[in-house]
Amino acid sequence: MYTGTAVFDLLLPDDSRSLKAKRSYVRPLIAHLRKFEVSVAEVGALDLTGRAEVGVAVVAAEPGHVREVLDTCERAVAGRPEIELLSVRRRLHGDDDE
Repeated sequence: MYTGTAVFDLLLPDDSRSLKAKRSYVRPLIAHLRKFEVSVAEVGALDLTGRAEVGVAVVAAEPGHVREVLDTCERAVAGRPEIELLSVRRRLHGDDDE
């Protein structure tokens, strides 16, 4: 069994100066990522306006499948014109990890 995680650091548009406006960008992104059958949540920068961190987790039998799903999620986030993807932190864990 392999698990993979990715945390996307996002810069939101200038009009996301309130937490309500921020949610209007983050919620549709999270809903879109769930279509890839991953666990996803806003995991950081919760009180900051204009920034968000969204985390994705996936479990699979093969490490290649984990990488493929995380690549798909990264492309989906990077392809959103209203959001700027600043960085991605990824990790892959397997049965032999301690």
